[in-house]
Amino acid sequence: MSDTHRAIDAVWRIESARLIAGLARIVGDVGLAEDLAQDALLAALERWPESGIPDSPGAWLMATAKHRAIDMHRRSKRIERTHEELGHELDTQQEMTVADLDAALDDDIGDDLLRLIFTACHPVLSTEARVALTLRLLGGLTTDEIARAFLIPEATVAQRIVRAKRTLAEARVPFEVPRGADRTARLSSVLGVIYLVFNEGYSATAGDDWTRPALCDDAVRLGRILAELAPNEAEVHGLVALMEMQSSRLRARTGPSGEPILLLDQDRGRWDQILIRRGLAALARAEHLGSARGPYALQAAIVACHARARTADETDWERIVALYDALAELTPSPIVELNRAVAVSMAYGPAAGLKLVEALGSEPSLKMYHLLPSVRGDLLLKLGRPSEARPEFEHAASLTRNVRERELLLDRARSCLNGTSPR
Repeated sequence: MSDTHRAIDAVWRIESARLIAGLARIVGDVGLAEDLAQDALLAALERWPESGIPDSPGAWLMATAKHRAIDMHRRSKRIERTHEELGHELDTQQEMTVADLDAALDDDIGDDLLRLIFTACHPVLSTEARVALTLRLLGGLTTDEIARAFLIPEATVAQRIVRAKRTLAEARVPFEVPRGADRTARLSSVLGVIYLVFNEGYSATAGDDWTRPALCDDAVRLGRILAELAPNEAEVHGLVALMEMQSSRLRARTGPSGEPILLLDQDRGRWDQILIRRGLAALARAEHLGSARGPYALQAAIVACHARARTADETDWERIVALYDALAELTPSPIVELNRAVAVSMAYGPAAGLKLVEALGSEPSLKMYHLLPSVRGDLLLKLGRPSEARPEFEHAASLTRNVRERELLLDRARSCLNGTSPR
């Protein structure tokens, strides 16, 4: 891949959500908006290698997509809006300068992305389809990346996305943020989507970079907007708290060359104290509003234990175990149990943790989940069993699609040959 194509790919990762959301506001159809955005991407792939990447690539993509929308409107007889309604709006916006378009993108991004999420999370779709479609539209994620986030086959995700866009179009779902009871009904799904987007930024499932901070920024921004829209919803503030405090670690999660740095090895002086304070304040608000902690507030409380510890050794692992116990009771899942096993190993020793991990070995949904053998390898190494740990790290490396994470796991496998033990 050429340097220009790599740059275009990076631009698309950053701008695609803004582009699709802005176009969806104009054409009123998220499927059509994505098609127009893809047309603009193809145009960039054709032109930018020769002309160079423009100063405002997002505005260039938006202008190109709008021109395509105008052409499509003028050619198509199937679009039900009259030429005066849609054509006049698009023609008026076509007269904007690139600078105006760029400014418009910045001004509308929050509202447009929020409309896009609520539209994709309409009750006409299944929960799985809502999440898959929004991850595709909001984060510009591939079906493969979404599949790995869900731990399901890629073909299943692809079918969900195609059917979801068709269903939204056939149901004529409006591009809007709902109000009242409709908003409440969709809120849980929206929160789940935002957090999945955040997680993809926090630990990228594939590619050359371990983190994608732009996705984290988008998710945090959307969470803050939601908190303003629903100020009395405890779980909204719980999610914001969780993302703020996790975001505080982003600078410390990678080294000078982009290599991953695990939690216990991070320089906590690099953690963003402003984000930690914001997160703790949001957590306090969630706890004030809710009579009982929801799943996001519980996860935020776990992250707060790390945020409050000045050093790794000061971490209150017993409290973290108790919080995971509550989370497992509220939202039981194999991944929660795996995380709980790690906490148990830190609080009560690696043997106790390994016993819990071994019990998860037959769980079908974790068969291709690289963190299961990674955790098993870590615990075996701590127990002084490097010959058993090494194949676990190698297996985990074969399962991950992230280059940085694979390198980290292979390094850990090599360390087993030297008898090197983790902290």
